[in-house]
Amino acid sequence: MPTPTPASHGMMAFLQQTDAVGMAIAALLFAMSVGSWAVILSKVFRAWSIRQGARRTIDNFWNTPNLARAVEEMRAGPTNPFVELARAGVNGAAHHQRHQAGRLGEALSLSEFVTRSLRQGINRAQARLETGLALLASVGSTAPFVGLFGTVWGIYHALIGIGASGQASIDKVAGPVGEALIMTALGLAVAIPAVLGYNALTRLNRVILADLDAFAHDLHAFLATGARVEVPTGPAATAATGAPRPV
Repeated sequence: MPTPTPASHGMMAFLQQTDAVGMAIAALLFAMSVGSWAVILSKVFRAWSIRQGARRTIDNFWNTPNLARAVEEMRAGPTNPFVELARAGVNGAAHHQRHQAGRLGEALSLSEFVTRSLRQGINRAQARLETGLALLASVGSTAPFVGLFGTVWGIYHALIGIGASGQASIDKVAGPVGEALIMTALGLAVAIPAVLGYNALTRLNRVILADLDAFAHDLHAFLATGARVEVPTGPAATAATGAPRPV
């Protein structure tokens, strides 16, 4: 009996010997891997570009001589969540001023109307930042079980083949069963990057949303009172609160 060569074992040999169900499982794992990596790479690049443009957008906004000039520059510049948040606040304040004599102005004050506009802007930004995270969570939680199902299905067919041949020696069992276990490894290889990517993107989104909240606080104070809130530091902060305030 010829000795099996390395080429007769492995993933390719398993795919050649499996049926339509095994091929469908392998194709599903491949699609899950491609989808999760596409989400990870696109979202990481998007988060990096937002972090790069956030400080520049905020600095440009506060360094402009007046609000009209700031809005004009935001319309001409690239769009990011900070620009959209500033537009939402400015548009909300302008809408309230135009209709302050109507029923809407009587129902809400300027501060309340701007707060609602900014909150809606933050909610929209959060929804866009979280797009695709559900896919990563689904892949991370289901890929190991998909791979395990492929392993069980492969072992089942391997045992049927061994039983039909009437040869149950270790060299006849180890090859097909080992090939079937590759599906479990593939499931883990798909799930682990998805879980790590989900955790990393969740952390990045949390940082971006914290920066948006801080910008929204300053923007609300400016639109409602005409002055930006300045956080006191040094002796002034110590005298006012009894302890230095974090910056």
